[in-house]
Amino acid sequence: MKITGIETFPVAPRWLFLKVSTDEGISGWGEPVVEGRADTVRAAVHELAELLIGRDPLLIEDHWQVLRRGGFYRGGPVLSSALAGYDQALWDIAGKARSAPVHELLGGPVRDRVRVYSWVGGDRPSGIREAVSAQVEAGFTAIKMNVAGPLTPIATQSEATAALRRAEEAREVLGPDRDLAIDFHGRVSPAMARRLVRMLEDVQPLFVEEPVLPETPPEVLASVVAASTVPIATGERAYSRWDFKPLLDAGIAVVQPDASHAGGISEVRRIAALAEIYGATLAPHCPLGPIALASCLQLAFATPNFLIQEQSLRMHYNGDAELVHYLTDPGVFDFSGGYARRPTGPGLGIEIDETAVRDAAKNPHTWRNPVWRTDDGAFAEW
Repeated sequence: MKITGIETFPVAPRWLFLKVSTDEGISGWGEPVVEGRADTVRAAVHELAELLIGRDPLLIEDHWQVLRRGGFYRGGPVLSSALAGYDQALWDIAGKARSAPVHELLGGPVRDRVRVYSWVGGDRPSGIREAVSAQVEAGFTAIKMNVAGPLTPIATQSEATAALRRAEEAREVLGPDRDLAIDFHGRVSPAMARRLVRMLEDVQPLFVEEPVLPETPPEVLASVVAASTVPIATGERAYSRWDFKPLLDAGIAVVQPDASHAGGISEVRRIAALAEIYGATLAPHCPLGPIALASCLQLAFATPNFLIQEQSLRMHYNGDAELVHYLTDPGVFDFSGGYARRPTGPGLGIEIDETAVRDAAKNPHTWRNPVWRTDDGAFAEW
């Protein structure tokens, strides 16, 4: 079997799909994208195509090494995301060629179902009680939310108290038998993060995500970890096992690589194995589309130290283009009871509606993340 074609499709709301075709009629799909930089990643995908055209798609590890290390300059969000999309597509082809889901090629399932959570509240959290209630009624057993919009480096008492009240409101609705995860989104200074995680201890979050920016020195992140008993999660802006080791050395409890950013299925599996040494668990970042989620679920079913899976169904970013819009069978993402069923279809376990994808790509998105400022006009982290 030989790779014969590479195509990319920018589709709403903010995704980029990749199709890898072969001379035997088997094709694989990937989702290489950096949100807000889809065109940049798309250019990288097509630059890397020369390393794959005419090659055997089943040589996944060899291709991963060449795509990762074949250029003198390597790593970072753009190249790692381009590599991730190719890796997903090659695993998809491998599963289809062997009539098996990817998790079977990774050693077989270690669980019968995968717990998923839903987002509430949006970027500037509001309507928390109603939003959480809706997710509980939909059967989810865990939700994640931001507790604050833009913050100054040392927030006022009223800002900090408002963040705490939002978390308490969510906990009141969830009760003691459901989980609440809290995302700081890198918006919080280390000093403020140390204060806020202590304030949040009583609502017992499943974890606090990205309490500080990813470029924060590991020893400073370690001070946030040590500030409270709240488990700390991070990693959506880390792109390789080399990026994750200092985070794990700092004491984080949950690693959150993104299968569309961190080198694909192959590298996320290695990151999870590294985390296992530290007693940390895997909760892949995935506010993206169906191919990214399908890749995460294949990993989740084959990874012993998996914790919980993010997914973007009815997420505030999606607008009219929903998670299942580009699938021929939306039922593969049935999250009844707050769990995903084990996929049994070959490859990634989903079938892309190629007609819908090609139609959507005729009107490519231009999504960009917002640029925030504080009341005094200074830049604020989104």
